[in-house]
Amino acid sequence: MRLMGIFGVLYIVGGLLFLVSVAAHVYVRLCLRPRDGGELEEHFHELEDVDPAHLRYNVWLNITFGGAALGVLLVFLVFVI
Repeated sequence: MRLMGIFGVLYIVGGLLFLVSVAAHVYVRLCLRPRDGGELEEHFHELEDVDPAHLRYNVWLNITFGGAALGVLLVFLVFVI
């Protein structure tokens, strides 16, 4: 009986984590993308990691993608176990 409660909590937490991460990922893609006009990226591809705007954008993309992957994993574990 307690096992079903744990699975329910994992299912809810995983689902919410997935939904919040996907919403945050869309926000990051739309609002945090650096808009330099593209001239910097055309000539200096190696400077993308040095530019603070690109670095912040890449960090938040990785965090939101990882959160979505963890949410899917939690929901998957509920169905497998």
